[in-house]
Amino acid sequence: MPELLTSWGTAVIHLLIQPYYYIALIFIALYYRRQVALERKLIHVKLHSWGQETWRTVWTGAVAGLVVSLAAVALGISVTYTAVACIWVVSLVLMLFRVRYLCFAYAIGVLGVVQFVLSFFPGALTHGTAGTVAGAVREMDIPALLTLAALLHLAEALLARWQGPRLATPLFLAGKRGKVVGGYQLQAFWPLPLFLLIPPGAGIGELPWHPLLGGGLGLVSLPVLIGFSEMTQGMLPGRKAARTFGRLLLYSAVLLGLSLLADLWSPLTVVAALAALLLHEGLSWYSALEERSLSPIFVHPPAGRKVLAVLQGSPAQELGILPGEIVLKVNGVLLTSAAQLHQALRMNPAFCKLEVLNREGESKYLQRAIYAGDHHQLGIILVPDPDGSLTAEAKPSSIFSIIRMRTGTRQRGVRPERLGRAKKKTPPAEAKQDSAGV
Repeated sequence: MPELLTSWGTAVIHLLIQPYYYIALIFIALYYRRQVALERKLIHVKLHSWGQETWRTVWTGAVAGLVVSLAAVALGISVTYTAVACIWVVSLVLMLFRVRYLCFAYAIGVLGVVQFVLSFFPGALTHGTAGTVAGAVREMDIPALLTLAALLHLAEALLARWQGPRLATPLFLAGKRGKVVGGYQLQAFWPLPLFLLIPPGAGIGELPWHPLLGGGLGLVSLPVLIGFSEMTQGMLPGRKAARTFGRLLLYSAVLLGLSLLADLWSPLTVVAALAALLLHEGLSWYSALEERSLSPIFVHPPAGRKVLAVLQGSPAQELGILPGEIVLKVNGVLLTSAAQLHQALRMNPAFCKLEVLNREGESKYLQRAIYAGDHHQLGIILVPDPDGSLTAEAKPSSIFSIIRMRTGTRQRGVRPERLGRAKKKTPPAEAKQDSAGV
């Protein structure tokens, strides 16, 4: 026990002095700052606080990291300091292509394929820095690391189900028929400080139990970053998060099974590594295919205005108005445009009566006093006008757009690369119309 506690303390110190965990924290803070900038650009108000969301992901990631670490230690998953550096370097390189490639399943899958290729050239790359790196890759326990990737995706699935809907950002997107429709981006990241076993040997004592995947009595820190990215026009955020949860759960189960089989029979290692890459890509491809097959649900009906989102702590939230519902009448006025909402509320500045159709199409009647300081439109964010001019890109963020705080919004008909040089400003009336009820 004293030896294990000493090793734990050493691993904590290494976690604090190495740069990888701080890189993850900086990336997350930048991402949430960009999310707030995107919300201000599209709906002229922020739904999230980048400081609060960063703190929330840090402490929930720490809890998830502790749970995954305990499971990894119980299984005997081990990693060396050199392997930690290799995993992070590959992850950072992959992230330059797409942010979602920062997922460690990609890095470990790539390293597994590289290890398989190096096995055909045992005498190559044996000297210098390249030899050191190649030696570290050859010595990696890829099945154990793929088992770790499966555990991380299990944690990612649970976090996506738990926190995904509240982290969703409403978007104005260009629809299939050239009209602007509402949608949501569900994207979140969590930094996990992991503590894994050191491979047995080199003076490392044996564990008091027989681990499934080996490992010695010693710990090394491995900070990782997990996350998911989805975009939807045809589902509510809660339903999309639930589907993401189910698919990530299935992916982690399949990857865990292949990894354990590869540990028993080494020729399956490359199969498990390729599965980690291809199945993950398959999830993204299938999700995009599913969205293309669905009709947008965040569009206005002929009568009434559909709700895209509701501000936290607003009168609309207190009244129980939910995204996807339709505000049919305000103070007896049938709504046929976003501008009518504000006009109808001004008819009685001290009180409002609403008729709202819920998601099942049933009417509910709401009423509330209006106090000084309340939002001028109750805090309702309506679906955008179909002829609106401002839209967001319907694709995941890139690392460069996150660092440079580029929201990806564009005026319809203006090419993205020219948007930053455009001199013409949006007229106030048009900007108010594009805010769709904020």
